[in-house]
Amino acid sequence: MAMNLALIDILACPVCKGKLKYDKTGERLICTFDQLAYRLSNNIPVLLANEATPLSSEECEKWRS
Repeated sequence: MAMNLALIDILACPVCKGKLKYDKTGERLICTFDQLAYRLSNNIPVLLANEATPLSSEECEKWRS
């Protein structure tokens, strides 16, 4: 079961309150501004700043386009 894509429009990064992008392959939500990835647990976003994974600049650039 995949994440409900309609939810992405109402979710925001807990750090900057910016828009998140869904990474289907990695099952995570991406904040390009803060360069953070938030994991999904049982298709539920874990939007806790202290559990976010930092993204490399290269990986973040591919999400900005």
